[in-house]
Amino acid sequence: MEQSVSALHGTPVVPGIGYGPVVRPVARPVVPAQGTSVPDTAREAEVGRFEEAARVVTERLRARASRASGAAAEVLQATAVLVEDRAWRGAAATKIRSGADAVGATVGATEQFAALFEKMGGLQAERVTDLLDIRDRVIAELQGAPEPGLEMPDEPSVLLATDLAPADTAGLDPSAIVALATSLGGPTSHTAIIARQLGIPCVVAVAGLDDVPVGTTVLVDGATGRIVLSPDGAEAAAEVERDRIERERVAGWSGPGATADGHPVEILANVQDGSGARAARHTPAQGIGLFRTELCFLDRDAEPTVVEQSDIYAEVFEAFEGRKVVLRTLDAGSDKPLRFANHPDEHNPALGVRGIRITTSAPGVLDRQLDAVAEAASRTGARPWVMAPMVATVSEAADFAARVRERGLSPGVMIEVPSAALLADRLLEHLDFLSIGTNDLAQYTMAADRMSPQLAALTDPWQPAVLALVARAAQAGTAAGKPVGVCGEAAADPLLACVLAGMGVTSLSCAASAVTGVGARLSSVPMDRCREAAEVVLATDDPVAARAAAAKLLD
Repeated sequence: MEQSVSALHGTPVVPGIGYGPVVRPVARPVVPAQGTSVPDTAREAEVGRFEEAARVVTERLRARASRASGAAAEVLQATAVLVEDRAWRGAAATKIRSGADAVGATVGATEQFAALFEKMGGLQAERVTDLLDIRDRVIAELQGAPEPGLEMPDEPSVLLATDLAPADTAGLDPSAIVALATSLGGPTSHTAIIARQLGIPCVVAVAGLDDVPVGTTVLVDGATGRIVLSPDGAEAAAEVERDRIERERVAGWSGPGATADGHPVEILANVQDGSGARAARHTPAQGIGLFRTELCFLDRDAEPTVVEQSDIYAEVFEAFEGRKVVLRTLDAGSDKPLRFANHPDEHNPALGVRGIRITTSAPGVLDRQLDAVAEAASRTGARPWVMAPMVATVSEAADFAARVRERGLSPGVMIEVPSAALLADRLLEHLDFLSIGTNDLAQYTMAADRMSPQLAALTDPWQPAVLALVARAAQAGTAAGKPVGVCGEAAADPLLACVLAGMGVTSLSCAASAVTGVGARLSSVPMDRCREAAEVVLATDDPVAARAAAAKLLD
């Protein structure tokens, strides 16, 4: 590109080239500064109007969730649960009964809970975007306005936004939106995760992005974080063509996962239900490396029965019959509260009762889930691996392993807390395997909210400190002769996948859409080069240098 061409830079999330005119989301409904007063005799009717609007919004989100898969379905379902939140709806109803109209009450209740979530920080603060999204959807319904979101363009376009509600991202059409960039968000935000699942080139935390006018032609490079404004048409077309050829090459990869010299590294898929697992079967994925089980819990007023859970798990086991399936036990709490679990009121939920810690506030939930997994395994003949999230101590790992082995299953834990990475060798004395969740590991290692655009570089999975912990856990697995996988978003980065393999990681689990890209890239590099790249990356001081060092060796 010519030096005179203006360019912006952000944090790369999903590799690929997108080129086209800029489009932006449809304007959100106008939020009134002050609502109107409702007379006493009309207040109950106004409460009913609010409740009906919330019901309609919930049904729309659930309908979209039923048509989606993977992280998109999970996020839409979680957003629907937020609309149904009793405390939020109760606050709005209270304001109406005090004289506010439904629109004003919706605004007031949202402001109340947004302030609370922001004060809590961490993952709970991430939900503020969702709160504002449901506020706008309910207001639009109350005003008889179109549902907020993005109108699909008539030609392939690049979507630029300050931020996107996860519900909007989940509805994107990759044939119409060829690239995505936001000025807010981080590399592990819901928007980034869904963009990766959809295979849309994506860059986040882009300074100056909000000043780019609609209609401007831009080129987005999701591998480097570069956004070129009004590029030379011929040069942009050449980049798009090179990307098309590379995508075709990648699409031809059929597995199994291995380096160029035949060193095996399993390439697995992340799923959350039977439909997601069946879709993943159409990829070269060798199995399931992360089966998220919380989807069947989040929208329930009561805990699902063992039979209900067993039926859901059996669908996934049957979809990958005879292949590896790694199931993660319930990872709720923080930004994914359970209605029936009596979650405590916490000042910092991200550091509170979530994951394996729920067993203290909801006794029996874990044991009943393990009973359901065992029943589904017996029914289908599967031999699932079962891991617990948010394990921080050796005693937690030992207790979980004992419960799993009692049911004839293979136990492991997630490495998401730095203490677990540091004690990986001791954890493996009780376990059969480890799986590294790089999203939370980055957030907790760097003490950085993954939704903060100012801190996006800190939650980049290429952070040397994060990768040092990954390497430590992988080395512990090598020494013990036990597998250590990666199932966070880092596993979906083809370049980083080669580095992780060089550290001793034995499997990489990612969104189904990323499977071929990761497998193809890994198959082009010999293991000694992967190991060399790992050494070089671990010697760098920041993620930009780490990424550049790996690219220099592996490209």
